[in-house]
Amino acid sequence: MSVKQVSVFLENKPGTLDALTKVLADHNINIRALSLADTNDFGIVRMLVNDVYEATNVLKEENFAATFTPVLIYKISDETGSLQKLLQKFTEADVNIEYMYAFAGKKNAFMIFRVTDTKAAEARLVSRGLRSLTQEELAEV
Repeated sequence: MSVKQVSVFLENKPGTLDALTKVLADHNINIRALSLADTNDFGIVRMLVNDVYEATNVLKEENFAATFTPVLIYKISDETGSLQKLLQKFTEADVNIEYMYAFAGKKNAFMIFRVTDTKAAEARLVSRGLRSLTQEELAEV
């Protein structure tokens, strides 16, 4: 099952990331994972949060350009070669990775993947023994 990621476009200037996180904190929305990519004029913040719909709604109310996107999350052990073994499965399944980022849990690492076709990719990866986390399982790590 895919998980919904919140993506927010931010103007590339001091204070915009602070304003974004303040809105979320003021509405009791917890950020579980975050990635920030920038260009000269704007940045894209990609986040996993505890309440995707509330986050998207409050951000839009505060004039942030926020959307959600399906991503796949896989748990890997915290040992040498774990990421490579996971990526090998993506290669074998002919799944293209658009971008990825990670976060650490209590005992494992978690890799977040945006892929070209989420449903097709997940089906091909399941056939290779991989199971992605659900939104509910994400809340427990």
